[in-house]
Amino acid sequence: MYAPITRRTAAVLSLAATLLLAACGNPDEERTTEVAATSGAKTKINTSPDRKRVTTAEVDSIAAQVPEKIRERGTLEIVGSSGSAAPLTFYATDNKTVIGVEPDLAHLVADVLGLEPRINTVSWENIFIGLDSAKYDVGFSNITVTEERKEKYDFATYREDNLGFGAKKGSGLTVDGPEDVAGLEVAVSSGTNQEKLLVEWSKDNEKAGREPVDIKYYQSESDTYLALQSGRIDLYLGPNPTAAYHAATSGKTEVVGTYSGAGATLQGLIAATTKKDSGLAEPLAAALDHVIENGTYAKVLDRWGLSDERVRTSEVNPPGLPKTNK
Repeated sequence: MYAPITRRTAAVLSLAATLLLAACGNPDEERTTEVAATSGAKTKINTSPDRKRVTTAEVDSIAAQVPEKIRERGTLEIVGSSGSAAPLTFYATDNKTVIGVEPDLAHLVADVLGLEPRINTVSWENIFIGLDSAKYDVGFSNITVTEERKEKYDFATYREDNLGFGAKKGSGLTVDGPEDVAGLEVAVSSGTNQEKLLVEWSKDNEKAGREPVDIKYYQSESDTYLALQSGRIDLYLGPNPTAAYHAATSGKTEVVGTYSGAGATLQGLIAATTKKDSGLAEPLAAALDHVIENGTYAKVLDRWGLSDERVRTSEVNPPGLPKTNK
């Protein structure tokens, strides 16, 4: 049996249209928008280039665990997706400074490790190519722990992973399981665990005698939402924080269903991702545990309206999305 997750992330937001702020005015001027969490509390997000990031001190005992090659270099080469996906990773009002919860957490971890963080933004598939070649040390890019990925990568978890089905506002659709997307045109990003889940759901529908899902792929999130608005697709499956953010900022879409990124029986987890046996997963987890304990981790999640996705501890290579989604 498939069942939707019942706890909505605090990223179900009530926001001004921040992604359009760079279109007018001084791009260096401080911009803020209010995030309304499910608790009713409000947080103001600064979308200007001056992030005033949450910082913390180096911890020598944890920094000493970092592989010697990285310690000698003195930098932490961080890789993330170049696709703009607020509030995870997107561009500030100057259209060039990378901001969001993912780079903020990456900077915080680098602080603990005593390393200079270097953010590299590339296409999704090049995140993993870069990790494979050791061009980058760690991925902070809303990467879900999956059993298939664990064959090549090590993980240190830092957020819960919940997915959201976005639809045109007033669509009348509700998604609780595979039968609700049978025969529908659903967009998803290639190579993601969202795609894997959708492919499995499509197979389940065919086995049950229902129509398969008509899966669509677009080059960018903006193209996807244009297709959604024009009626060329029925749904878009992506990270719930971004789906909720778009619904709140545009007023033209809505989240019509949520689901755990690890399937029906397991809470999905987002993790810092490194090449397998790189020796970096354990110090990353130790750094994350430290910032969870000292409260700076909570400050980062709170400032982006994602407090409901916090974890109590960082786990190294926990159970992830099963290969067959069963």
